[in-house]
Amino acid sequence: MTTSPLANPTATREMLEAFGLATKHRLGQNFLIDNHVIEHIMALAELTGSERVLEVGPGIGTLTLALVQEAARVTSIEMDAELEPVLSAHAMDHSNFRFIMGDALAVPPAAIAEAGEGEPTLLVANLPYNVAATIILQFFQTMPSLRRAVVMVQKEVADRIAAVPGTKAYGAYTVKLSLYGEVTGRFEVPPRCFMPAPHVDSAVVRIDRVDVSDVEGEGAASADAEAVARVVDAAFAQRRKTIRNSMSSNGFDKDALDAAFEACGIAPTARAEALTTEDFIALAASLTSAPCGE
Repeated sequence: MTTSPLANPTATREMLEAFGLATKHRLGQNFLIDNHVIEHIMALAELTGSERVLEVGPGIGTLTLALVQEAARVTSIEMDAELEPVLSAHAMDHSNFRFIMGDALAVPPAAIAEAGEGEPTLLVANLPYNVAATIILQFFQTMPSLRRAVVMVQKEVADRIAAVPGTKAYGAYTVKLSLYGEVTGRFEVPPRCFMPAPHVDSAVVRIDRVDVSDVEGEGAASADAEAVARVVDAAFAQRRKTIRNSMSSNGFDKDALDAAFEACGIAPTARAEALTTEDFIALAASLTSAPCGE
């Protein structure tokens, strides 16, 4: 199994001290110090040696040093300028590694493709928790080449990603992400696997890309992700209201809604969290004048 030379407390401390980061580091990173977690991430990623991997938030390179062993190319995006010397040292040691300093949400996909000598095919990362959910959805939306993501996130975010209809964690984000990917793996990571130990539980999820047209359900082929997302946002805008009232309060005509609900067999008195992704796709197709019924 692929491991990382930095995934232990001693090596992490030595790396931080070598670059003068032990006492002045200020962004609150929690460094992974458990090689079993690295092994499990790599197993989920299923690298074959041909992939161009994108990593966000590499820190001192703990996961990076495992990825460069198995991927054709690894491109990491790091926001903390103090970590640039560490990443530069890794880049000197590994010819298949490049990094970009900046905000991952602001770096253009073209710049990522240029650094990686091609568009990335996998996202594998211990993501910054405050922007993890946004990064995952935005990257799937803006980088069609991404076919899989294996990402560590806060447990609550993992719950939202993997939620099913009728549960508290199920919401607009769950549905919009499901238009691009489906969860195919997950494992929990306790605080003791990090230094310092965070005050939250973590989880790694694997998301494999799907296409809206691949989602089973009437109208799927004629609905596009943006149209479905508009319907989803309006439906969940006021969760305590019925789907008809929430959507009519957020830009949709009541008569058009009633016709779409009838055509798609959706009760107008239902609430958004009761609808499946297929329901939202069918509803969007009907609202854009595409047939969703027999």
